[in-house]
Amino acid sequence: MAENENNQNGNAQAAQQDGQQQGPMFALQRIYLKDCSFESPKTPDVFRGQWAPKITFNLNTSNSKIADGVYDVILRLTIEAKQEDNVAFLVEVQQAGIFTCDGFGEADLERVLATVCPNILFPYARETVDALVTRGSFPAIMLAPVNFDAIYAQSKQQQQAEQPAS
Repeated sequence: MAENENNQNGNAQAAQQDGQQQGPMFALQRIYLKDCSFESPKTPDVFRGQWAPKITFNLNTSNSKIADGVYDVILRLTIEAKQEDNVAFLVEVQQAGIFTCDGFGEADLERVLATVCPNILFPYARETVDALVTRGSFPAIMLAPVNFDAIYAQSKQQQQAEQPAS
């Protein structure tokens, strides 16, 4: 039995050395900050009153193929804090990554690019948002984790509901 396991492991290693792939391959190549901005148009007046802002948060993702099996994924976050009718600050961050996603079927690739990649990028974007806000002399913004799997599932359900019934 041990000989059989060794033989199977040897075959798998030989197949990988020959350049044959043993199924889908996913790898992170690079994470980078594509763009960021911080605006605080009403400073210093915004610091005079009681700090009780209304925060709005928008998030979206996009991806593009840059080579065979290699994709650029961009996570965009926009956070706006309004104090009464005045914008206290506006933060926009585009956190991006280059990912190898090879050997996936079309549906699986779509899911990986919409869920797995943004899950990897989000902590970096969250840290950038927090750093920009605190450097603007505002209280820290600690964004709650985002469930990209649930967002993807909701998006798929919405697409199916919008398709005309046959």
